[in-house]
Amino acid sequence: MMVVFEVHLAPMADPKHLLSEELLKETQAQIMTLDEARKVGFAGLPPPPEGVEVRLIACVQSHAKWIRDRLERSEAVGGYRVHEVG
Repeated sequence: MMVVFEVHLAPMADPKHLLSEELLKETQAQIMTLDEARKVGFAGLPPPPEGVEVRLIACVQSHAKWIRDRLERSEAVGGYRVHEVG
């Protein structure tokens, strides 16, 4: 089972600051734009709220808590939703 975090970036936030390179390497999580996600098969995603930049972070369920903890502490995150896939 995979978990996809739909991350709404805070105004003026740089998406490069969502997760550290170390965490990405350890969890093998992937950060994607909505267009990138659609190209690799994530269909049926709701449109983002108007004026909000969105990134999707996909990871295996066993790493979801690590990702969630980092997102909750990140100043780059304005909010997020969690979707379980497959």
